[in-house]
Amino acid sequence: MKDYHISKHNSFYTIGLNYKKADAEARGKFSLDEVAVKKLLIEAKKQGIDGLLATSTCNRTELHGFAQHPFQLIKLLCDHSNGTVEAFQEVAYVYKNKDAINHLFRVGTGLDSQILGDFEIISQLKQSFKRSKELGIANPFIERLCNNIIQASKRIKNETEISSGATSVAFASVQYILKNVKHVSEKNILLFGTGKIGRNTCENLIKHTKNPHITLINRTKGKAEKIAGKFNLMVKDYGDLQSEIRKSDILVVATGAQKPTITKELIYTKKPLLILDLSVPKNVDDAISSMDNVTVIHLDHLSQMTDETLERRKQFIPEAEAINEEVMHDFNQWLETRKFAPVIKALKKKLKTMKDEELDYQSKKTVNFNADQADVVTNRIIQKITKQFANHLKDDSVDSNSSLEFIQKVFQLELDEK
Repeated sequence: MKDYHISKHNSFYTIGLNYKKADAEARGKFSLDEVAVKKLLIEAKKQGIDGLLATSTCNRTELHGFAQHPFQLIKLLCDHSNGTVEAFQEVAYVYKNKDAINHLFRVGTGLDSQILGDFEIISQLKQSFKRSKELGIANPFIERLCNNIIQASKRIKNETEISSGATSVAFASVQYILKNVKHVSEKNILLFGTGKIGRNTCENLIKHTKNPHITLINRTKGKAEKIAGKFNLMVKDYGDLQSEIRKSDILVVATGAQKPTITKELIYTKKPLLILDLSVPKNVDDAISSMDNVTVIHLDHLSQMTDETLERRKQFIPEAEAINEEVMHDFNQWLETRKFAPVIKALKKKLKTMKDEELDYQSKKTVNFNADQADVVTNRIIQKITKQFANHLKDDSVDSNSSLEFIQKVFQLELDEK
């Protein structure tokens, strides 16, 4: 990236970990909440990083940005999470420049999602960019890259069927319940946590189980009441959690806490209880799995469920990849224009100097010389000349490096190093 005049740092990196190599426990150690992400970005800006995105979901945590060395980004992640450099090295990946761009395209368009074609990530990417922009750490490269990925995502969603059929973590959890719990419409279901996943799970439960016995609990009761009002469900106080769990046959946990919120002390084991933990990090204590009459199913188990919908989606991967390649080509072409922008700018400046000298000479030599009209005409000629050079440099068949060198030599250009 050194020659593209987009950052004071030479390289663009992606560092991170995801569901492929890191289990839920490992991902949990590196997960970042909203406060941690903001602190990380502010610290990065203090360190002189001028372009950075941070994304942290249940399936991945990644930093995408410019740095002198990837360790600078790795240290930022470890300093603002519960992870260590040693633990990171065991499960992580580092991509550089074009490979980093390609990876982010695949992530943003659902091709790298734990559930193929799950486009939830694109809204999180938009949020990541908005946050970086507000904190002044999103340079033109980051902005252009995000816009292109959003464009590719939109096209893949509209032009292929890779996201057809209902498949998401929320839907997978309800599928599991339907397959493994008899007479589900008669069971008492407790949903603890009403964030995005909790809300989606709630909608799927109502739609597919026809169960009127669903109770919601959230630390902030108002959020639960908002959802409950929509579906006419029962809401209980956070202080009632233990008593409500004891009444329940199914407990769905979708909280965003950094430590387990469901511990052994809360569980009553005299009757069967199915617990679905949709949180990262895990919000159900590991010790609960060994308790009598209790079955704990975590997010990773649900995400591994393959059904006909997912198999059908796989046939649309080539179409989606072709769209990605097309939009990525446009992005790389824009990147190439950044490479020769300083030369075109210097050429325009040189031609303008030559024009000003000539117009000054003609104004002294020629009677009734119309300087304003001459200025308009010559400016238009300069615009056409520089456009011609720019089009030449954009041509894929042209060796742009040699051409840039030649233009600089012929016109004896001095580039603005800034």
